[in-house]
Amino acid sequence: MSNQTLIQYFHWYYNDGENLWRKAASRASALKESGITAVWFPPAYKSTEGDASTGYDCYDLFDLGEFDQKNSIPTKYGTKDEYINAIRAIHEQGMMVIADVVFNHKAGGDELERVAVRKVAEDDRNQFISDVFEIDAWTKFNFPGRQGKYSEFIWDKSCFSGIDWAEDLQETSIFAIQHEYDQVWGNVPSAEMGNYDYLMFNDIEFRNPAVREELKRWGEWYFETCNMGGFRLDAVKHIDTDFLLEWINHMNGKYGREFFIVAENWVLDDVMKLRDYIDLTEGKMQLFDSMLHHNFYQAAQQGQDYDLRGILSNTLIESHPHLAVTFVDNHDSQPLQSLEAYVDFWFRPLAYAMILLREQGIPCVFYPDLYGASYMDTDADGNPAEVELVTIEKLPLMTRIRRDLSYGLQRDYIDHPNCIGWTREGEMDKENSGLAVLMSNGERGVKVMEIGAAHAGRKMKDVFDYCPEEIIIGDDGAAEFYCQPGSVSVWVFVE
Repeated sequence: MSNQTLIQYFHWYYNDGENLWRKAASRASALKESGITAVWFPPAYKSTEGDASTGYDCYDLFDLGEFDQKNSIPTKYGTKDEYINAIRAIHEQGMMVIADVVFNHKAGGDELERVAVRKVAEDDRNQFISDVFEIDAWTKFNFPGRQGKYSEFIWDKSCFSGIDWAEDLQETSIFAIQHEYDQVWGNVPSAEMGNYDYLMFNDIEFRNPAVREELKRWGEWYFETCNMGGFRLDAVKHIDTDFLLEWINHMNGKYGREFFIVAENWVLDDVMKLRDYIDLTEGKMQLFDSMLHHNFYQAAQQGQDYDLRGILSNTLIESHPHLAVTFVDNHDSQPLQSLEAYVDFWFRPLAYAMILLREQGIPCVFYPDLYGASYMDTDADGNPAEVELVTIEKLPLMTRIRRDLSYGLQRDYIDHPNCIGWTREGEMDKENSGLAVLMSNGERGVKVMEIGAAHAGRKMKDVFDYCPEEIIIGDDGAAEFYCQPGSVSVWVFVE
C-alpha cells in the first residue's frame, strides 16, 4: 500500500449525534478521497457501561452490540450490524480496517467467587503488604445475555492474576490472586511498579493455557465475522509477549496472511524500551512512536527555545522507521485524560507536516484534527472543564499531498535550531510529484534546499499561500525557500 495514512477514527469523548459506525459508513468515500488508506476503529465489543463505555473496560469480546448485556444492546458506537456495515463500506473504498484489541483485562464480572489473595503495594507490585486471605471478587464471567452463543467458555478466578475490588470488604486495592505459578505476576516487558503486569480491573492470566486457546478462538471468530485487515493491540507492555507472538503467529498461519499489527507501548522517558520491545517481539509489530509525540509536545511547550535539530532524536522513527507508526496525539493524550500531553495548536500543523510529508514512518491522523470535538469532563483537581478541539485547517490538504506528491529521494536540512526543512525529489510515474517543506518555531525562515537537477527551471509555490512569491529551481536543482514565523510552508510544483 503506497504512502499509507491511518486515521484514528474516534476520540475518548466521542459524542456526535450520529453513532460512529453509521458516520464511518457514510463518510467512507470522503476518507478515501482525502488520502486515508486505513481506518482504526475503537473497541467494538460490549463493556461495563454498555452504550456509554468507550470500550477499554471490556466485558464480553463476543458481543459486538448484539446482546442485551450491561443495560444495552448496542455499544457506544452502534450495533453489530452497523459495525459490519461500516467495515464493508470502508473496504468498498479500498481502505483497510484496523480493529482495537484489549487483551490485558476484563471488567464487570457476573458472579462473585471466593478468592485467595494477597495485597500488594500500589507502587511495587512485587511487594506484599498482607498475608494470604480470602475475599469475594467479581471473577466469574458467564455472559447470561449471550447464553453461550459463539463461545461457551466461562471465565473464572483461574483466568486472572489480579483484581482491584473486594466486594465483601467494599475496598479498592491491588489484590494478587494466589495461583501455583513460580511467581505471582506474569513475564511482561515493563519493570515499572516492580512488575507492571497488573494495570487495572481483572488482569488476565496468560499462563493459563485455556485462556490462551480461548483468545485464539476469539481471534478466529472476530476475523471471520468482520474481515478486518489488521489489529491495534492495547497496553502491550502489561502483557506476556510470548502470548502476543503466539496469537499473531496463530492468526497469520491460520489465514495465510500477514495482518497489519500495531501495538501501543506507551513510553515517554526512554526510547530503548521501544527498541527492546521490537527485539523481544521479533519485529512482528509496528509500534506507535510515543517518543516522537513527546518531542512534539516539548517543542510546542518551549516555542523558539526548542532546538528543532533534535526533533527526531531518541525516537523510534530515528532507528526503526519501517516499524514506526507516528502520531501527533491520541485518545490517551487528549485534554482531560490521565496522560494528557496535548500538542499546542500553533505547532500541530508543523507536527503533521513532520509525520505526513516525510518518507519515514506510517502516520496516524487523530479524529478531532479532521472533524473537531467539543466535550466536558473534570480536570485533575476534580473541577468541571470544557474542551474545544478545533480542526487543523490544512490537514486534509496535507493528507492529499502525501498521497499524490510525497515521493522520491528525501534530502534533509535539519541543521538549524529554529528553522528546518526537507525536500522530496518526486518520481517519474507520479505526475508533478516532489515537494519542499520548510518550518520555523521562531522568526521567518529562509533556507536553500536542493530538490534535484531534473527540476531545473521549474516553478514552485507555497500550497498553503502563506508565502505569496513563486520560486524557480536553479540549474543546480536548488532554490531558496521560505516560511512565516512559527509556521510551516509546503512548496509544490506549478503545473
